[in-house]
Amino acid sequence: MSVEYFEEEEFKTQFNGQTLRRILALTRPHWRWVVGFLVTIALVSSLDSIFTYLSKLIIDNGILAQNRSELYRLLIIYGSLGFVQASGVFGFIYLAGVLGERVRYDLRQKMFNHLQGLSLSYFSRTPVGWIMSRVTSDSERVADLVTWGLLDVTWGMMNIITAMGFMLFINWKLALIVLGILPILFYVAYEFRKRILGEFRNVRKVNSKITGAFNENITGVRVVKALCREDANLEEFKALTADMYRSSYRAAWLSALFLPSVQLVSAIALAAIVWYGGWQVQVGGMTVGGIQAFVSYVTFMMWPIQDLARVFAEMQHAIASGERIFSMIDAVPDVKDLPGAYDPGTIQGDIEFDNVTFYYDEGDKKPVLENFSLHVKRGETIALVGETGGGKTTIVNLICRFYEPKSGSIRIGGKDYREYSLHAIQSRIGMVLQTPHLFSGTIRENIRYGRLDATDEEIVEAAKLAGAHDFIIKLKKGYDEEVGEGGNLLSVGQKQLISLARAVLAKPEVFIMDEATSSVDTLTEALIQRGMEMMMKGRTSFVIAHRLSTIKRADRILVIEQGKIAEMGSHAELLRKRGKYYSLYTKQFRHQMEQDLDPFSQPEQLAAA
Repeated sequence: MSVEYFEEEEFKTQFNGQTLRRILALTRPHWRWVVGFLVTIALVSSLDSIFTYLSKLIIDNGILAQNRSELYRLLIIYGSLGFVQASGVFGFIYLAGVLGERVRYDLRQKMFNHLQGLSLSYFSRTPVGWIMSRVTSDSERVADLVTWGLLDVTWGMMNIITAMGFMLFINWKLALIVLGILPILFYVAYEFRKRILGEFRNVRKVNSKITGAFNENITGVRVVKALCREDANLEEFKALTADMYRSSYRAAWLSALFLPSVQLVSAIALAAIVWYGGWQVQVGGMTVGGIQAFVSYVTFMMWPIQDLARVFAEMQHAIASGERIFSMIDAVPDVKDLPGAYDPGTIQGDIEFDNVTFYYDEGDKKPVLENFSLHVKRGETIALVGETGGGKTTIVNLICRFYEPKSGSIRIGGKDYREYSLHAIQSRIGMVLQTPHLFSGTIRENIRYGRLDATDEEIVEAAKLAGAHDFIIKLKKGYDEEVGEGGNLLSVGQKQLISLARAVLAKPEVFIMDEATSSVDTLTEALIQRGMEMMMKGRTSFVIAHRLSTIKRADRILVIEQGKIAEMGSHAELLRKRGKYYSLYTKQFRHQMEQDLDPFSQPEQLAAA
């Protein structure tokens, strides 16, 4: 299946530091760890420069001067500082590891919490693979940047600063030659930055599509094999991976070219130092140890610059990941609580649609619902039937406030339901869907998902009311049987019964069944029907179904056609009218009719029923 239906936000603006600042701000809650982390890095880096200077003193004041006592003293200092440096290395590696895990935890928690508050429309238009890529690989890159990336940057900058300080102390003229090379290196970094960032942005974009393709093809593997789509999917996947390869190749090529460019400039600097330093020795301006220390400092300084080049390339990748993470975190829910929204304590009452118009996208030429009006009395059972795409599911989505009317209003208990909080409405609505979803875990845990404080006895009672208890106790572990990912260890009918038990346990005030019996056998349908009847007692209920048994007992049946009510009445009333419902009934429920009626009966007998 093609994944081209979703185009994520493009990031083409030049890097201005805002994203980097937001990434670094993730460390703010852990500033004590950051301070300790930076102090230990600074200590280790400073000791590196001190060791080089001690080497100069050992050569000049110990070896060349043949001063054995001074040599021993310097070696003792060298060894003692080596122990201190080893402790510092342990410290910053430990602190970096802890800081990284804390940032990962905070970032993933923040993303997950934000996803909980987003509207259903966000998940309808955003592929699961795109979201998963943000939470997994992108968060990993961002966490690496603020830990190991920050470590390398701090270490590199401290090495450059301390090395330059010691070089100025040894010979300021020679140090100025090295200092003149640094602007060239920064210019090279700036030019490469623009190109590398663009390529890594492409890499992250294509990676999201690849993750989405993996997700769709794995979750839909049965359909893929049933329709022999393997070859076609492989070709589509090849195209995606080819795009990934080209962008990754260009990014790697630019990153690889960056290092030799730095090395070339470094070689020029070393050549200048060797030439000028050799002349200084001849005129007595520098010692042998001083030249050796100077060359060591230049090499010591150039390696961090090359390492910074590598970190800089990785930083572009992390910034590209950060942009996508923040685009998700900055997503605003389409449906949210209004100022002053409250919980009335109950939503039992009449439900009214007053000239409601709704469309999913601004560009829709025709609304899904247009000037739709309906008054549902408290405790009434309403069945919604009609052709696919007529607006049935949209009606229940609006009742659940997954979406809100574009115009008109919906009232519950006489008040606009937008005056109530989202939690007040959605926590009191129970839904059983056409494709039931179970979470990894046991049957007991999945039923308890409807009410986390429920006792084991209440879970068993809910399962009995839903008709699920009998099959559950026949399983090897009973209520402690694992259901598998998405409930794949159970049949569709078993999952549907557990889903119904979950709704029963939640004790909702409004009950919604959306094609809940369309994928089960007649025996399971009978069990679900019995559970439905228990659920509907005293509750306002909405049932979307095609099977006769699930709608014929409804107080009213609404035939929804192109977002309007084409017909309305009880089962018997609509059959007597011989209108649209009668036509749908005879076409879509013929198989059920043949089971319920004598095979020689004529359709005309229905009108008299």
